[in-house]
Amino acid sequence: MAKPRKTKNNEDPKPENSGALVHHQKLCLSIDIDKRLVHGYTELEIAVPEIGIVGLHAENLGIESVWVDGEPTEFEYYPHQQQQVEDDKRFSSVCSPSSAADAAVSVYMSSLEKELVPNLLINCCKPSKTESEQQQEQTVPENGFHSTAEPKQNVRIVRIDYWIEKAETGIHFRNNLLHTDNQIRRARCWFPCIDDNSQRCCYDLEFTVAHNLVAVSTGFLLYQVLSKDNPPRKTYVYKLDVPVAARWISLAVAPFEIFPDHQFSLISHMCLMPNLSKMRNTVEFFHSAFSCYKDYLAVDFPFDSYTQVFIEPEMAVSSLSLGASMSIFSSQVLFDEKVIDQTIDTRAKLAYALARQWFGVYITPETPNDEWLLDGLAGFLTDFYIKKHLGNNEARYRRYKANCAVCKVDNGGATALSCSASCKDLYGTQCIGLYGKIRSWKSVAVLQMLEKQMGPESFRRILQTIVSRAQDKTRSMKTLSTKEFRHFANKVGNLERPFLKDFFPRWVGSCGCPVLRMGFSYNKRKNMVELAVLRGCTALQTSTTSTLDINPETENRDGDTGWPGMMSIRVYELDGMYDHPILPMAGEAWQLLEIQCHSKLAARRFQKPKKGLKHDGSDDNGDVPSMDVRSNTESPLLWIRADPDMEYLAEVHFNQPVQMWINQLEKDKDVIAQAQAIAALEASPQLSFSIVNALNNFLGDSKAFWRVRIEAAFALANSASEETDFSGLLHLVKFYKSRRFDPDIGLPKPNDFHDFAEYFVLEAIPHAVAMVRAADKKSPREAIEFVLQLLKYNDNNGNPYSDVFWLSALVQSVGELEFGQQSILLLSSLLKRIDRLLQFDSLMPRYNGILTISCIRTLTQIALKLSGFIPLDRVFELVKPFRDLKTLWQVRIEASRALLDLEFHCKGMDSALLLFIKYLEEEHSLRGCSSFPSRRIYR
Repeated sequence: MAKPRKTKNNEDPKPENSGALVHHQKLCLSIDIDKRLVHGYTELEIAVPEIGIVGLHAENLGIESVWVDGEPTEFEYYPHQQQQVEDDKRFSSVCSPSSAADAAVSVYMSSLEKELVPNLLINCCKPSKTESEQQQEQTVPENGFHSTAEPKQNVRIVRIDYWIEKAETGIHFRNNLLHTDNQIRRARCWFPCIDDNSQRCCYDLEFTVAHNLVAVSTGFLLYQVLSKDNPPRKTYVYKLDVPVAARWISLAVAPFEIFPDHQFSLISHMCLMPNLSKMRNTVEFFHSAFSCYKDYLAVDFPFDSYTQVFIEPEMAVSSLSLGASMSIFSSQVLFDEKVIDQTIDTRAKLAYALARQWFGVYITPETPNDEWLLDGLAGFLTDFYIKKHLGNNEARYRRYKANCAVCKVDNGGATALSCSASCKDLYGTQCIGLYGKIRSWKSVAVLQMLEKQMGPESFRRILQTIVSRAQDKTRSMKTLSTKEFRHFANKVGNLERPFLKDFFPRWVGSCGCPVLRMGFSYNKRKNMVELAVLRGCTALQTSTTSTLDINPETENRDGDTGWPGMMSIRVYELDGMYDHPILPMAGEAWQLLEIQCHSKLAARRFQKPKKGLKHDGSDDNGDVPSMDVRSNTESPLLWIRADPDMEYLAEVHFNQPVQMWINQLEKDKDVIAQAQAIAALEASPQLSFSIVNALNNFLGDSKAFWRVRIEAAFALANSASEETDFSGLLHLVKFYKSRRFDPDIGLPKPNDFHDFAEYFVLEAIPHAVAMVRAADKKSPREAIEFVLQLLKYNDNNGNPYSDVFWLSALVQSVGELEFGQQSILLLSSLLKRIDRLLQFDSLMPRYNGILTISCIRTLTQIALKLSGFIPLDRVFELVKPFRDLKTLWQVRIEASRALLDLEFHCKGMDSALLLFIKYLEEEHSLRGCSSFPSRRIYR
C-alpha cells in the first residue's frame, strides 16, 4: 500500500506502459447525488508488460486500495492538483501583460504534458502461475474477449477501489442530475483507466442510484435490480460488447422521462419532465436519419441500442457530448411545434451525432493523424442526410458557405488535416474551438472532392466496405487509417495512383487552398474566349513549406506547388451550356487559356470592316480581342462560371461584366451561382439601377431558395444610397408591405407563418432595412419609422406558430440602427416597445429566453452608441437584475456580457477584467464559465 504522493520539484514521474493492454474493464459505482459522492471500484483485465508496472490515468480520485489477482499490492499515486504550487510560482514573477501571457502559456503547456503521463502506478509483479493455469486462462477468458496478443502474455486482474467527492471536471453534479462529458482526456476524472484512444476494450457497467432516478450509460441495458434497502435503491446493469476507448464511456443520472422511438425499438430519447413535449416534437423526424444511414451504408447499426439524452443547458459543458451508443445534448436544441427557426439546425445536429456513432466511436482513427478522416466521414454522411431530407439547395448552400469559411482561415499549420507536428504540438486541442470547426468543414470538403472524382456510387461502396469490414467479428480492432482509405480510393473508387499520390499530400498533409483570380476577353474573329488565370494560395509560404517539408529553393517563388487535377470552366452561350475541364491546378501560376465557343452567332454576324474603319476598336487585322461584351448581338456569351460543381475547395475571384452577373442571377438555377452573382453585384464599384432591379426581382421570386433571397435583401440594403435615390430601401419596404400589410388601412396584418420560406425571408427584411445608411452614416428616417411600425403593430393572435424569433429579429434590428439629429426623437418610442417586451417576457418567459436576450443586447448597443447622451449607470442598473441566479442561464450570460461591455467602455480593460473574474467566481453553470466573456473586450 502507498498513500498519494507529492511530486518533488525535480521529480517528474515518467512511467511507461511498455505494451500494457487492457482486455476488458468492469465499472461498478454507487452514486449519491445529494452528497455529490461516488464510490465503488473498477476491475481491469490487463496484459502486464515485462517491467511489472502498469501506469493508469486517474485524475482527482480518492484511491482507497488496489488489488492484483485478489491480493493487495503496492501503488503510487501522483494527484495533479498537488502540483499547483509549482504552477503558482510561475506567476510570482509576473510584472507585465506580456509576462503574464508567457506564464499562462507555460502553465497551460505544462498541464497538457502532465496529462499525457500516467499518474497511478501499480505494482503487478507476483509469482508466475503454473503453465497449466496460464493455458487454462488463455483458453477460456472470463469476459469472452479473445486478445490478439501473444499467448504467453502476463494477464492480471487489477481491482481499484476508489471514490469521487465533489468533482469539478469530467463528472458534474447539479440538483438531482449527474452527467459525464467527453472532453479531451476527461474519462480519467471519474474512473481509473488508460485514457488513450489506442486502448480499446469491452465494458461491463453497473450503477446504483436512488430508486426514483434513471442511470443511462453506454452499452445495452441488461436488467435493473431494486434493492431491499430503506429507502430502496436501483442498480442498472449495462454491457458493451464493442471495444471502445475509455473516452466513449458516458453516464447520465436524473429522473429522466423515457420516450421510445416509434419506428425503431433500439432507439430511446430521454429528458427531464418539463421538456418532454418539446422532445417528442423534436425527435419525431429521427427515424428518417436512422433509416437514411442504414440504407446508405447497407448494414445495421453497430451498437445494440442508441440513446439520446437531453439535459439542462447550464449543466452541459458543450451542446453535444458523444458516448458509445449514446449522445448527451443540451436541451436548448429542443423545440415545440410552434417554433420554426430551430428546426433545421437541430435536425442537422442530431443527424451529425448519429453519424459520429458510425465514424469516430464505432470505427476509430488508427492514429491521431487519421482523426480528420473519421470526422470528415461523419460530416459527409450528415450532408447526405441534409441533401435527402432537407433539400439539395440546403445541402449545397451549407457546403458553399463552409468552403468559403475554410478558404478564409486555412492559412497555417493547425489546419493541416494530417500532420504529425500539429497533432503532437497541439495535444489534440486543434480539434476544438474555431480550428476544430474549420478542420471538420475542410475534411468534408476533401472527401466530397474525392467523391466528385470517382462518382457517388463508387464512394458509397468505399464507405460500405469500411463499415462491413468493421463488423467482421474476426477483426478485433475497428480502426481506419488515411493510408487504408487511400488504398480504397484506388481499388474501389478506381482513382489512379499518380492522382492520389499528389492529392493526399496536398489536401490532407498540408494547409492552404487555391486562390484563383480570373478575367477574360472575347475574340470575335476566332469566336473564342481568352481566359487569364492567376493562381495563388491562402497559406503563407512558410506555413506551406514547413508543413510539406519542402525545400523552398526547389519550388517557385510563391511557395505554391499547385494541386492535382483540372478545374472546369462552364460557359453559358446563346446556344446552350458547355463545360471545359481545361484549367490545370498545378504548374505555372499564370495561365492563358483559349475556349472555343460553340455558338456560331457571333462568327456569322462578324464582317471584316472596311480598311480604316474600326467599329469594334480593333485594328485592320481584326485579331486583337474585343473587350466589349455588353450585348448578345456582339457576343454569344451570357455568363461564365469557374468550378460550377464545387469540385475544388477554392477561393475564386471571377471578373465579368455586370450584365453577365445579372444574367447568372436571373437564369442560373444553382443556388451557388445565385449567391456568387449577388456577392459580385453587391461589390460592384458602380451600383446602377439595373443591379438594384435585378436584386429586387430575385428577392420577389418565391421559387428561389430562401437563403439566397435573404442575401439579395442585404445586398439591396447595401446598394441603397443617395446615388440610387435609396431605391434599395424603397424596394425592401415595398416588398415587405406587399406581403404583410393590409392595403386598405396601410398597417401590418396579423402574423401568418404558414409559408416557412416566406417567413424566413420576411424575418430578415427589418434587419436589412436597419443596415441602410445615408451619406452621414446615419439610418434614414424612413428605415427607423418602418422598424418602429413593425414593433408597434405586431399581432400574433390566430397564428399557430410562435413569433418569439420574429420579435427577437425585430428588436435586434433596432440595435443596428444609427440615430441622427432628425431621428433621435423616435428613439423613445422604440425604447418603450423594447421595455414592454422585456417586461412581458419576464412575466411569461418564452423559448430559451431569446427575446429577453435580444432586448438586453439591443439596449446595450444603443447605450454604447449614444454614451454621450445616455448615462450608462442607468443602463447598468437596468441590466444588472438579469444576472440573478434564478434567471435562465442564457439570459444570465447575456446580461453578464452586456455589463462587461459597459464596464469596459466606461472604465477600461483592467476594470472589465476584474469584473469578469468576479462573475466567473459567482457563476455556477458549467457553460457560463466559457460563454460570457465579452467579445468586445478581447477584440
